[in-house]
Amino acid sequence: MSLSYLPLFLKGEVVKGFGRGSKELGCPTANYSREVAQSLPQDIKPGVYYGWAQVNSHPVYKMVANIGWCPFYQNKELSVETHVMHDFEKDFYGSNLKICIIGYLRPEMNFSSVDSLIQTIKKDIQNADELLEVAEAIKLKTHDFFTDQ
Repeated sequence: MSLSYLPLFLKGEVVKGFGRGSKELGCPTANYSREVAQSLPQDIKPGVYYGWAQVNSHPVYKMVANIGWCPFYQNKELSVETHVMHDFEKDFYGSNLKICIIGYLRPEMNFSSVDSLIQTIKKDIQNADELLEVAEAIKLKTHDFFTDQ
């Protein structure tokens, strides 16, 4: 599937989200403000994406991001929720988050239970981990976007 807006580079401050990522799903997410979500291309396809993420001047890590309305939770506004695939010692609200979205994993889905959502998130993370090992993906890890402060 060719998505003309990829790779997509986003940056902004990490704001408080719904508080369910780490607590309910065991998958902490960093959330962008509404302004960042509203700056997305008009034709963006809601779903789960993968790519690279950097918090402040930390190293660049793998990530998965959900862009959309999270049907299971029936969000009223489009959101960008990024799971950085790294164990951080503490929350990083107020930090600068840069992400480079390079690929699309799947469309948004609704789930019959929190457990089925958690299983799908784990599979998304595993798929992203593998896809980001490809040479084409690794090239974007060192993009100027991450070195320009």
